[in-house]
Amino acid sequence: MADTGVCYLVQWSRGPVNLLKVCQLSGNNAAPPAVEILDTRTKEQLCFLDKVEPHSTISDIKGLFHKSYPQWYPARQALKLHPKGNMLKDDEVLQNLPGGTTAKLYFRDLGPQLGWTMVFLSEYVGPLLIYLLFYFRVPYIYTPKYTFTSSPHPVVSLACACHSFHYIKRLVETIFVHRFSHGTMPLRAMVRNCAYYWGFAAWLAYYINHPLYTPPSYGETQVNYALLIFVLCEAGNFSIHCSLNSSLGEGPKCRRFPHPSKNPFTWLFYFVSCPNYTYEVGVWVSFSIMTQCVPVALFTLLGFVQMTIWAKGKHRAYTREFKDYPTLRMPILPFIP
Repeated sequence: MADTGVCYLVQWSRGPVNLLKVCQLSGNNAAPPAVEILDTRTKEQLCFLDKVEPHSTISDIKGLFHKSYPQWYPARQALKLHPKGNMLKDDEVLQNLPGGTTAKLYFRDLGPQLGWTMVFLSEYVGPLLIYLLFYFRVPYIYTPKYTFTSSPHPVVSLACACHSFHYIKRLVETIFVHRFSHGTMPLRAMVRNCAYYWGFAAWLAYYINHPLYTPPSYGETQVNYALLIFVLCEAGNFSIHCSLNSSLGEGPKCRRFPHPSKNPFTWLFYFVSCPNYTYEVGVWVSFSIMTQCVPVALFTLLGFVQMTIWAKGKHRAYTREFKDYPTLRMPILPFIP
C-alpha cells in the first residue's frame, strides 16, 4: 500500500483537551520527517508537524504554521534552527537541515509587515513634498514677510530642481525598475526610515531656502561643476539599477553576479560590487558642493556610512557564492577595501 502522505498539524493548547488540526500534503515518502516549532523566548511548543515531505521548503512550513495561527502570516514569521541563530531562507529545503528525523525550529514574530513598493513610496514622497513646502516658503516656516516669496539666488531654484528630480527618479524606479528579493519590511523599520528621510529633507530644505542663505563661495563655477557631476551620477545610478533589473529578470536558475555591459556607466562594475551606491554617494557629494550647506554634507556622510555597510555585506555574499568573482572589485570605492 502506497503512503498517502498525510501531514498532521498538531497545535497544543494549555487546556485539558488538545486541539488537533489536520492538513494533507501530497507525497509518498516511506519515513517522512516531523517538524517541531517552539517559541523563541519561552521555548514552549507552538505546534508539531507530523509526516512533512522531506523536500518541503521553509516557505511550505510557514504556510502550514499560518493555518494554525492565522494572525502570523508567512511574512511575519522568522524560523530559526537556534533561538539566537539566523533566520532560515524561504527556499531552504527541510531535508538539507540538521535535525535527523525531527527538525526543531524556533519561531519569532517579526511584527506587522509592509510591501517594499509601499515602503519606498512612503520614504520618497515625503522628502519630495517637504522640500517644496520650504522652497515656496509657505506660512509659519519663516517670518511672515517672507511668506510665498522666492530667493534671489539662482542656485536655490537649481537645488530645488535637482532635489525634486532625484526623488521623482527614485519613485519611477520603485514602480517600474526595482525588483525586491525580500517581499516585506517591518512597519517599525519603515517608520524609522521615514523619520530619517523626512527629517533630513526638512532640515536641509530649511537652510537652503532660508531668506538669509548665501550662495557658494566660488559662485557659478562651483555650481556648474557640481551640476555636471550630479547629472552624470544620476545617469550612472539609473543605468546600474536597469542593469540589475535585467540580470534579475533572467530568473533564479541563471543567477550570476552583475557584469558591465556596453553602457559606459556600467563599466564601474569592473572596480566595485555596488556601483549604484557609488553613484548615489556621488549625487549627494555634488549636491553638497552645489549648495555648500552643512546639513546636506552631514546627510551625505551618514548615507555614505550606511551604504558602505550594505555594500560590504553584498560584496562578502558575492565572494562566498561565486568562486570566480573578480578580485579587483571592491565594495563601494575603487581600489579601497
